[in-house]
Amino acid sequence: MMILPELAAQAHQLTTWRRHIHAHPETAFEEGKTAAFVANKLREVGLDVTEGVAKTGVVGTLRGRSEGPGIVLRADLDALNMTEQNTVGHRSTHQGKMHACGHDGHTIMLLGAARHLAQNPNFAGTVHFVFQPAEEGAGGGRVMVEEGFFDQFPATQVFGMHNWPALDAGRFAIHSGPVMACADRFTIRVTGQGGHAAMPDETRDPIVAAAQLVTALQTISSRSVSPLGSAVISVTQFHAGESFNVIPSSAELGGTTRSLSPEVQDLVEQRVNEIGQGIEKAYGVKVDVDYQRGYPVTVNTQAEAELAAQAATIVVGANAVRRDMKPTMGAEDFSYFLLERPGCYVWIGSGKQGENPGLHHPHFDFNDDVLPIGASYWVQLVHTVLSA
Repeated sequence: MMILPELAAQAHQLTTWRRHIHAHPETAFEEGKTAAFVANKLREVGLDVTEGVAKTGVVGTLRGRSEGPGIVLRADLDALNMTEQNTVGHRSTHQGKMHACGHDGHTIMLLGAARHLAQNPNFAGTVHFVFQPAEEGAGGGRVMVEEGFFDQFPATQVFGMHNWPALDAGRFAIHSGPVMACADRFTIRVTGQGGHAAMPDETRDPIVAAAQLVTALQTISSRSVSPLGSAVISVTQFHAGESFNVIPSSAELGGTTRSLSPEVQDLVEQRVNEIGQGIEKAYGVKVDVDYQRGYPVTVNTQAEAELAAQAATIVVGANAVRRDMKPTMGAEDFSYFLLERPGCYVWIGSGKQGENPGLHHPHFDFNDDVLPIGASYWVQLVHTVLSA
C-alpha cells in the first residue's frame, strides 16, 4: 500500500477533524458550520473558495503549475435525521442528527487531499474540490447542476467516492457502467365507501383493494421486468382505519422503486400506474397514483472508471481493487453530475474487524484508518488524470 507519507503523518489530524464533524452533524441545506469549517481549512492553504453554492455547499478551486482541463472531485457534507446510539467520545451532540453514512469521512478525505495538493500543485489543469450539501434525499447535487455549476466551475470530468463497510478497509470497488440505482417513490390513495365491519357487502372496502395492490405490485419485478434486468418495488407504508369495527373510506400506500437503467425505470412507472387502474376497475374503488422520480441511475463511464482503477491500484495494489462487485440498489445524487459530464463514482472499503455496522445504522461510525488511504487516492487520481 502506497499511502503518501505526508498524509500518513497527518492521520491524527485528519481523525481529529473527522471526529469534530461527526460530533456536530448538520442535515440537508443546514450544513453552515460544517461548510465554514471546510472553507476555513481550504483558505489556510491558499485555495480560491466559493461558499453558498446550492445554499450551503463549498467549492475550493486549485490551479496546477501548468495549463490543462478542469475536473471535479466531490464529497458530501450532510448527516441523517436519526439518533446515534454510539457511546464514543465524539458521538453526536445534536439530538436526532447523526453522521450514519460516513459523509464526515468523505469530507475529511477530500479536504486532506485538497490541502496536500495545494502544497504540491504539480499537475496540469484545475481541480474543483466540491463539498456538496444535502445528498441524503434532498438532491443537493441536482440543485448545484440546476444553478449552473458547470458554467461557474468548468470541468470535463467528475469523480466521487463513498465508503463501503461491506468491503475491507484498504480495498476499492470500481464499476464500469451502473453502480447505484435510481430511486423513485410512490403514494397510492385508494378511496372506497366505508361502513360497518359487520356489513362489508354495503361497502367498497379500500383495505381489501389496497392489500391486493401490495401483492400485485410485486409482479412488476417478477413478471414484467426481464430476469436479466434489475428492479425493486417495496411498499413501505400502509395507512388505513381507526377502529376495529369500522371499514374506512380510504387507504394509502407508500413506497419506493429502484432500477439500474432508464428503460426499466420507465417500465416500472408504467406498470405501477396500470396496476392501479386495474385494481380500480376490479374492486369498484378510486385509485390515485402519485409517482415521483428521484435520483437517476448513477452510471460510470468506462474511460473514467479505468483512470480511477489506475489511481487506486497505485495506492493499494492491483489485488485490492475489485472490478467484479455487483451494483447496489441504493441511490446517490452524484448521478446528476454524471448526467452532465463523464466520470466515475468509486467505493472505498471501510470495513472494520469485529462489529461492523452498515450504512444508516445507529451504531455506524466511519473507520478513521481509511482517511489517509482515501486522501491518497484523491491525490493520485489528480496526478493520473491531470499528468503534468
